[in-house]
Amino acid sequence: MCRSIKPLNNLDPPVTHDEVHAAALQYVRKVAGTRAPSRANAEAFDRAVHEIAHATEHLLASLSTQAEPRTREELAAVARARFEARGRR
Repeated sequence: MCRSIKPLNNLDPPVTHDEVHAAALQYVRKVAGTRAPSRANAEAFDRAVHEIAHATEHLLASLSTQAEPRTREELAAVARARFEARGRR
């Protein structure tokens, strides 16, 4: 999975549309193999981002869990620990 795409489910406070859009953009960039599309591909690129963000919002709305919501600070601490562990190899 792309490291810049963060888990979005079961967060407190709930995920925002901007966070979903950012994840969709990162996904499309990864799949397309480019950070920015050419003018010829911009419409398809933008449409893909929109559709993936829309599907992601539907997915997140339909998921259920019994677990306590996670905070962004908790996720950041886990990411920092993983980063430090990789640096010590």
